[in-house]
Amino acid sequence: QSQVAESGGGLAQPGGSLRLSCVASGFTLENYAIGWFRQAPGKEREGVSCTSSGSGTTNYADSVKGRFTISRDNAKSTVYLQMTSLKPEDTGVYYCAAGLVQGGCTLDLLYEYDDWGKGTQVTVAS
Repeated sequence: QSQVAESGGGLAQPGGSLRLSCVASGFTLENYAIGWFRQAPGKEREGVSCTSSGSGTTNYADSVKGRFTISRDNAKSTVYLQMTSLKPEDTGVYYCAAGLVQGGCTLDLLYEYDDWGKGTQVTVAS
């Protein structure tokens, strides 16, 4: 059974950092695109960053460019999201998802991702 699981969320001060991890099991991570998404209370789920299968090309939402970095360690079946210069508007539940996305990865087409984790809470507040 393929699944992904997030960890690393918590409370951070504005300007602080957190690193999220997404551990995959039941499938070969290298063959899948992985996306990070977040959902704030009362808002729709939005794409934050993603990394494609194979070459591992990356994509970022404009709101996190220059602050967040996605990386993957296929040997450890883990994808990381390093978040720096955190802002209160980064608060939300962060989800990772895996999908056989062709030609790269997408932040907009959530249906391209088949396996979703349960999420990890990130709260940015002073």
